[in-house]
Amino acid sequence: MKRIIIIGGGFAGLKLAEKLNNTAYDVLLIDKLNHHQFQPLFYQVATAGLEPSSISFPLRGIFHHSRNVRIRYAEVSAVIPDKNCILTSIGELTYDYLVIATGVTTNFFGNKNLEKWAYPMKSTSEAINIRQHVLQNFEDALVASEEDRRRLMNVVIVGGGPTGVELSGAFAEMKRHVFPRDYPELDFKQMNVILMEGSDKTLGNMSSQSSAKSKQYLEELGVTVMLNTRVKDYDGQQVLLEDGNVVPSNTVIWAAGIRGNAIDGMPVDAITHGNRFLVDRFSLVKECANIYAIGDIAFMVTEKYPQSHPQVANVALGQAAVLAKNFRQALQSKPWQPYEYKDKGSMATVGKHKAVVDLGFGHFQGFFAWFVWMGLHLLLLMGMKNKIFVFVDWLIAYFSNDSTLRLIFSPVNKKKHSQGASQDASTSSAR
Repeated sequence: MKRIIIIGGGFAGLKLAEKLNNTAYDVLLIDKLNHHQFQPLFYQVATAGLEPSSISFPLRGIFHHSRNVRIRYAEVSAVIPDKNCILTSIGELTYDYLVIATGVTTNFFGNKNLEKWAYPMKSTSEAINIRQHVLQNFEDALVASEEDRRRLMNVVIVGGGPTGVELSGAFAEMKRHVFPRDYPELDFKQMNVILMEGSDKTLGNMSSQSSAKSKQYLEELGVTVMLNTRVKDYDGQQVLLEDGNVVPSNTVIWAAGIRGNAIDGMPVDAITHGNRFLVDRFSLVKECANIYAIGDIAFMVTEKYPQSHPQVANVALGQAAVLAKNFRQALQSKPWQPYEYKDKGSMATVGKHKAVVDLGFGHFQGFFAWFVWMGLHLLLLMGMKNKIFVFVDWLIAYFSNDSTLRLIFSPVNKKKHSQGASQDASTSSAR
């Protein structure tokens, strides 16, 4: 029985393992986490809308009845293609086929200060850390000086893609409905939710209608949208912009760039723009005979997509499904089929009753788009229990404009920076 090792339990890796379940392959799924994370809802964990467990599902639970899929909780440090093996935290493992589905991480573009002080949101733990940091800031603001209070209450989100837009809308909703009831001593006219985007529009990969509408929705919610704005530096207290302006804030959430989680040992010529692996139409990595890459880590050039496909879940799921089909074809000595991306559309939510949707036949916004967004995300969630819990949380939030998830379970190890008389020493526990 030939062994397929899959590195990464995200959308692509998990889908591939599911499609190869109970086949004539020995499948080993390796991940540094023991659970699958539903990334589109990280922002709701960060803004206390959902529990982390509601968007996570244990990998082993998915394959309870599998005859051939096994899970290993480990980190992969290197690939040795010549020996058909990988080096991991639990030892050396050999493969017949290797599939890399390691996804992406935050790209700070070499700025060490941003890497140190800004908050990424590429994992559940990082989303939890944002939530705890923001809640701690408001506790600190109650006893801070006037100058420090403004900085503690300001929330800056850098990057106007779906993550930035959804985070900005969620924090604006909290400013309007939640925080004033939790902290009646504070003047929330002093709180600013600021979205900074380097280009001339939000949701740059969506239609012009959706882009314009998302900006309108954000401004209706009270978000300050700063387009054509680039961050030069950040010291934990002040955001320095390229035009020389300074914005005081103790919270900067970085959603402005991503880079691939490439693995050491791979051919140098196989690594391309964004630290991703060059692959052909069958997901085979350049200069490799039996190593494949799928999902966000893969850079697949086609006639329609000369700069590779968009890094979205639909592509990851599609590449995984086609590769699984081809592996099954190989068992019968049948020819492989190339991957062809079929764009099913894109969507983003901004706030209650506010969302934008682009589909092949048209674009729509507002309540119906918001309803479609919620329905699709419920369907994509793993596990019936998770679907029910998320639906119940959304139902309660819809009628109450509130949640009971604003909990600081342990003291936040705060990133170090001076606050005058008081000191905020808060560091991401996820780093």
